[in-house]
Amino acid sequence: MEWTDEAIVLSARPHGETAAVATLLTREHGRHAGLVQGARSSRQRGVLEAGNLVSARWRARLPEHLGAFSLELDRSIAAGLLDDPLRLAALVSACSVCEAALPEREPHGPVYDGFRALLVALGSEFWDAAYVRWELGVLQELGFGLDLTRCAATGTNDRLSYVSPRTGRAVSLSAGEAYRDKLLTLPGFLVGRGAADPEEVLQGLLLAGHFLERTAMAAGGIGLPAARARFLERYRKTATSSGRQMTL
Repeated sequence: MEWTDEAIVLSARPHGETAAVATLLTREHGRHAGLVQGARSSRQRGVLEAGNLVSARWRARLPEHLGAFSLELDRSIAAGLLDDPLRLAALVSACSVCEAALPEREPHGPVYDGFRALLVALGSEFWDAAYVRWELGVLQELGFGLDLTRCAATGTNDRLSYVSPRTGRAVSLSAGEAYRDKLLTLPGFLVGRGAADPEEVLQGLLLAGHFLERTAMAAGGIGLPAARARFLERYRKTATSSGRQMTL
């Protein structure tokens, strides 16, 4: 049994003295694990950094076996973010969300393609808004997409400002004002209204995180990954910074 595919490294965990079990997000084979021999070498450590783009060959005697990976580095992503801890935290967070939320060996091409686009966006000014949209895309692909097109109470799309934490449906400002303490804030940039400033992005992270934990990760009885929580807290510290110049 053998296949080759393009992939993004999600994680690598030590196995024995020299090997590691790598988990990849592949285009055609979904989230997939495999053994990497010699993973402790300096060359392989560089390949196995979370977020790197690789060409992967997987081999096993039977489909249900763990199998072994042979990996070639296509592009190092994490190395380019070492001087920006916040963006690096976003990259590691995205990897952890994929590993926790996606079913094993189930292809999800839109999530993979969206992740590739996110890797490019991490070098742009509005990388943080792209991250929020990517998480909402993960929810959509897994069947838990939010309905942000019209108000759940009035059926109109006038001044959508809140989201029901139970149904994931948008609520207008007028219909939701009396219940605002029980509703989630809908950032305007997600419905084409206003700029994606840090405070708006923070609300987007809280919104996406609520539904990731409530839906995509509820089946396994797990909460949001620790890396995702760390990224949220790092970002929260920047939300009051002026303009788009955010520092830790």
